[in-house]
Amino acid sequence: MDLQDLEKTDLFRGVSRAEAEEMLRRPGTELRRYQKGETILRAGDRTRRLGLVLSGGVTLEHDDAWGNRTVLGHVGEGEVFAETYACLPEAPLMVNAVAAEETQVLFLDVGQLFSHGSDHLQPGAVVRNLLDITARKNLALSRRSFYTSSKTIRGRLLSYLSDQAVLQGSSRFSIPFNRQQLADYLGVDRSALSNELSKLRREKLVYAEKNQFHLLKQEEFL
Repeated sequence: MDLQDLEKTDLFRGVSRAEAEEMLRRPGTELRRYQKGETILRAGDRTRRLGLVLSGGVTLEHDDAWGNRTVLGHVGEGEVFAETYACLPEAPLMVNAVAAEETQVLFLDVGQLFSHGSDHLQPGAVVRNLLDITARKNLALSRRSFYTSSKTIRGRLLSYLSDQAVLQGSSRFSIPFNRQQLADYLGVDRSALSNELSKLRREKLVYAEKNQFHLLKQEEFL
C-alpha cells in the first residue's frame, strides 16, 4: 500500500486525498520499516502515536513474568494498532507489537489527527473512523474470550476455525498465524495443538496446510 492510497484504509475512510496529504505533513508523522521479528512497540512504553500498517503485518503479544507468551491478535495491511494507548498517552502499553514479516508502518500523532489544522480540514471523519475501529477491536477481543472459554484444545480450535469460516464466508480460508502463534492465541501447547489437528484430519473434519484451512464434510475429504 502506498501513501497515496490512505483514503482506502478504514482510518481515512471519507477523507479526501488532499486532506490525507495535509495530515501527513503534521508533526509526529513518521514512516518506518521493520524486519521480521523486530519489536515495534514494547510493553511498558507510552505513546502518543498510533501505527498504520502500510505493508506486512504486526502481531500483538503479551509476555507474563515467567516468560509465557500469549498472542492477542494480528494487525494486517491497512489496519491500525496502539490507537487506544495513543488516545491515553499516560497509560503504558500492556502488549508488545512485533513485526510478523518485513513491515512498513506509518506513525500518526492522534492529537494532530484530531486538531483542525486548517479551515477546510475537519477531524470528524477520522474521529468517527477511529471509534468504529476501536469498537470492532473490542468485538475481536470478545471473540477470543469465546474461543478460549472451552476447557479442551479441540473445543478452542473448532470454535476458532468455525468462526473464521463464517467471517470469511467460505469453508476454505487462511489465518494470520503460524502454528506457534495460533497455539499462543488459543492459550494451548503447540505440540498438543498439532496433535489435535492431526486427529481432526484423521476424523475427516479439518484439512490444514500451514495457515490454510478447509473445514470438511466426509465426502469432500481426499
